[in-house]
Amino acid sequence: MLSGCELQHGVLLMGKWTKRFLDMAAVVAEWSKDPSTKVGAVAVAPDSRAVLSTGYNGLPRGVEDLPCRMERPGKYLWTAHAEENLIAHAARQTLKGATVYVTHLCCANCTRMLINAGIKKIVCGPGLTNMDYEHFAVARQMMKEAGIELEVEDVQQ
Repeated sequence: MLSGCELQHGVLLMGKWTKRFLDMAAVVAEWSKDPSTKVGAVAVAPDSRAVLSTGYNGLPRGVEDLPCRMERPGKYLWTAHAEENLIAHAARQTLKGATVYVTHLCCANCTRMLINAGIKKIVCGPGLTNMDYEHFAVARQMMKEAGIELEVEDVQQ
């Protein structure tokens, strides 16, 4: 047996549990509203095979579901990967309602994760990065639509 698969006559075959969970991930993928790429992910406990979390590619919770946000290249700023959503949904059990303090303004990638993990407030310090302004503009718009309170501090040391 190799990672839930077995070798038979030189061909790698999926085990029944591997097939079941890949089939489940395919069902979850269908929930995505992305017209060109539908990806699903399923996290499973190693011993019990219990499903711990699922995720599919899509917009963060509470962010307006506009068709233009699913078009390339803009969708790469707006949508979270299935794996990101899987992690965020699992983290939501711990982080729901929390405040995050971060030295820099959050980019679109991090904002998606924070929204999906249930963060309700983000407090940013004055740090600057070289990322394109568009990443931060999209991040602020997602925060606004998802009801995330943003506070930007000018910290004097």
